[in-house]
Amino acid sequence: MLTEISDTDKVRLINGFPASLRQDVEQALKALPADHKVLLTDKQVHYVDNLIHSTEKTIFLDKEPLIIHYRNYFNEPQPEKENQLTTLQKAILNCIYLRHHNGFVKQRRLEQLIKTTDYFVIPYTLQLLGEYVMEILEVLDRHINDTTIDNYVKFINENKKYWKQTESRMISYWNEYYRRPRFRNLNDYIGKQIVDRLKKRTRNMGFSAMLAEE
Repeated sequence: MLTEISDTDKVRLINGFPASLRQDVEQALKALPADHKVLLTDKQVHYVDNLIHSTEKTIFLDKEPLIIHYRNYFNEPQPEKENQLTTLQKAILNCIYLRHHNGFVKQRRLEQLIKTTDYFVIPYTLQLLGEYVMEILEVLDRHINDTTIDNYVKFINENKKYWKQTESRMISYWNEYYRRPRFRNLNDYIGKQIVDRLKKRTRNMGFSAMLAEE
């Protein structure tokens, strides 16, 4: 039985974090199960060839390019292994699980990041704004607070095109899943409220002209 994930997967995950965190990322990865037999959302165990989806997105964090994967299929780690990690390493692990295929896992991991103010978590948390699970958006709304919102604005200013894409996905999911049954008015939808709050803070910090750039 494999005890560690493949070198290829390690490299891909490492590339999603700043180089300054390399040693802590490597420690966090030791907690990731290498098992390819995965419990999927149909509540059945399946053999998954690739534990990380091939789709990736390049973003910038303090001008450093990071490559973040779209989705992963790792089982959750054994508690004793995760408990051996430092607070920083646990935050890194939680970020990885924010790309998990299971929404319940993502929600639990996001809840563990509520008090985290590290800038490197923002690409992982903000990406959830472009997804459709209401309960996750409600937790994200709590993470975007007085202690973290300026980090979000900074990241948006560094990644203008990505921000526009995220906003567009939010509107698309509202239209597909929530417009008819619950929120006929887009302004009543929590995803739109989060976007508006970030835009307001962005304007207050003098970045509105920058956001208008293509």
